[in-house]
Amino acid sequence: MVEQAEHVEAQLLPRDFFSRPAEQVAPGLLGCVIESRTPDGVVAVAIAEVEAYAGEADPASHAYRGLGSRNGVMFGPPGHAYVYFTYGMHYCVNLVCQPAGTASAVLLRGGAIVAGTELARQRRLASRRGVRDQSDGLGGRGGKDGRGLPDRDLARGPARLCQALGVDRSLDGADVCDPRSPLRIRPPAAPSGRILRGPRVGVSSAAAVPWRFWIAGEPTVSAYRPHVPRRVPPSGPA
Repeated sequence: MVEQAEHVEAQLLPRDFFSRPAEQVAPGLLGCVIESRTPDGVVAVAIAEVEAYAGEADPASHAYRGLGSRNGVMFGPPGHAYVYFTYGMHYCVNLVCQPAGTASAVLLRGGAIVAGTELARQRRLASRRGVRDQSDGLGGRGGKDGRGLPDRDLARGPARLCQALGVDRSLDGADVCDPRSPLRIRPPAAPSGRILRGPRVGVSSAAAVPWRFWIAGEPTVSAYRPHVPRRVPPSGPA
């Protein structure tokens, strides 16, 4: 995927695209471009990997236990961003599916930068200075000048994608179908190629459900890792 020389206004995905179950929406998002506009500039990512979550019917979904104080956007209208904070250090962004009242969303797991590469690199470097990046085993390697940060890793994995785009909780609820929104999504510029599917990464419930979708051969797709239960240290003598 080659970075665009100029940012050109383009049609956005229509809201009715998202008015379907997440497992139907998810493969259609591959190759689409998620674009963030901030005072610093524009960064756009062509999506290469996603995961679907089916709300209250899905034990792996944040909405499985119903409406709460943090997941309200998932129960709202489709075509909005649901952003959450995880492991006390990273943000992840999902796109809400299904009509209002039915929680369902697609997690954006990663993709290739197609606009704003240097801004994305600056954001990733700033994040690495503050928090040791463990999302794919890079472990904070790389110099201050950005060497050791290959382009393919700038938005590879859901946390890195949000870092590259500058996404945080302030964008929770952003309307990605609105041309005035700071976070928008555009259709693919070209066919995405062969689509593969398999189990979702790192979930402890419904782990075998094959709702992760990715573009075959795309280097920005993260490695599959099953959930590993946390070890509880043995208690001392009574």
